[in-house]
Amino acid sequence: MTTAESASDPVGSDPGDRVLLDKDHETHIARITFNNPAKKNALAPEDCDLLTRHLDDIATDDAIKVVILRGTGGTFSTGVDLSRAYGWYDTPGETRRPSQRRRLSVDRRGQRMFHEFIGFPKATIAQVESYALGLGLELALAADLTVVGRNAKLGMPAARFLGPVLGNIALFLHRLGPVVTRELLLTGRMADATEFESARLFTRFVEGVDVPAATEELAAQVAKMPADGITIAKEAYRLVEAGSALGLEETTSYLFHSYGTNLRFEPDEFNFVKERAAGGTSEAFRKRDEFYGNGSS
Repeated sequence: MTTAESASDPVGSDPGDRVLLDKDHETHIARITFNNPAKKNALAPEDCDLLTRHLDDIATDDAIKVVILRGTGGTFSTGVDLSRAYGWYDTPGETRRPSQRRRLSVDRRGQRMFHEFIGFPKATIAQVESYALGLGLELALAADLTVVGRNAKLGMPAARFLGPVLGNIALFLHRLGPVVTRELLLTGRMADATEFESARLFTRFVEGVDVPAATEELAAQVAKMPADGITIAKEAYRLVEAGSALGLEETTSYLFHSYGTNLRFEPDEFNFVKERAAGGTSEAFRKRDEFYGNGSS
């Protein structure tokens, strides 16, 4: 997971305004929009809960065949909102460090969203004009089809302060392959989408300004297919994947994420949580980039 660097949402910000749902029964296409541009569409826990509810709504709507995931302002999502992330494991009324059983319980619930999204009964398309980081990258990989801008930045930069074993390892290996997965997680760098074009790791590669139109065109093509045919195909894909590379997807993801957020840092290692507590989020990001070297390399 990763985050945008901007300040926290205003107190009382309504998650209903940050994750929007639009359904068009005539075209059979639904659109879910991450609408938090001040934070580059970073997602807080309640945003993920609302995303799940929107998907549940779409799943039972027989008039919808395709769902597009997209972000306001040309950014797909920069991942988890770190100004909220470290409170995810807290137990109300508890001041002690969260127990490992608490971490596992919370992460199991969070990873269930990806598990259900991978097996979603409607066709899913991710519209990625630019940044798809952390949780955003996982959603782009979990979608059936993904349209990516050639200048988009993709990666798991939070590996630089949470360690290189986080997120859905089975999904990464299955979609990206072992070489790309290890390189992105062990370096934490952000890669340009063009690096993956020759290997056809995503469905479409177009110029950033053309991503919305290309996504809509692809969605319209899929929406012409028989609705039951899409669902049957999705279930067939899910069963085959579950019997091979993605068989341990849900379990490994929450186990290793829970362990990975409980690291011990050595004196010469960068500790984002400590730096953030001492100087704030922006200063912690500045020190992270100073420690690792800024940019995508």
